[in-house]
Parts: sequence; structure tokens; C-alpha cells
Amino acid sequence: MANILNFNSLQNMIRKEYNPKRTQCKVTFALPVNMVHHDASVVGEFNEWDINANKFERKNGRWEATVRVTPGNHMRFRYLVDGNHWANDEQADGYVANDFGTEDSVLKIE
Repeated sequence: MANILNFNSLQNMIRKEYNPKRTQCKVTFALPVNMVHHDASVVGEFNEWDINANKFERKNGRWEATVRVTPGNHMRFRYLVDGNHWANDEQADGYVANDFGTEDSVLKIE
């Protein structure tokens, strides 16, 4: 798989937190601080691939972005790092080929 970020030394790069009734899931994506020089976004089907919708913010010694999604969905996503590097996350729930000859990460919210 091409362009997969490797974060072996860090835990919980994708954290899923469901509300008590499991009607919504807050998903927090995290990138190591040294992987991003200027900015990063998490881009996918949950935000219609809008590169400006979910920008990472620097906090807790890493970069974090949060999205809220409805359970029962499997959604494609990728990271856009420093405006020109597309990458997948090795902790994704899966991968699927895309129209650009690479792969998208898959997020499963069940």
C-alpha cells in the first residue's frame, strides 16, 4: 500500500467515542507533530472531500482533528499533509482502491 503513514511509536491515532445511545460517534484523528510542517487536513466522504472542512490543530503534543459521524457507515478518507502530500493511516479499518491509482483509508463506524 502506497503512502501509508507509519506511527508505530504512537497509540490511538484514530480514536472513536460513541455517545451513550450510540447515535453518534466522535472520531479523533491524530498525527505526530514531526509529520506536519505547516498544516494538515483529514479529508473524506464524511466532509465531501473538502480540504478545508477538518483541519488539524496542534494540541497535546500532536496534531488532532475531530469529526462526528452517524454509526452504520463505512467511509473513505485520507490525510492531506502540507497541501501536497496525500497519505493513508496504518490504523485505518481497511483500504480500498480509488480512481487515482492509489488507495483510500476506510473508517468503519458500527
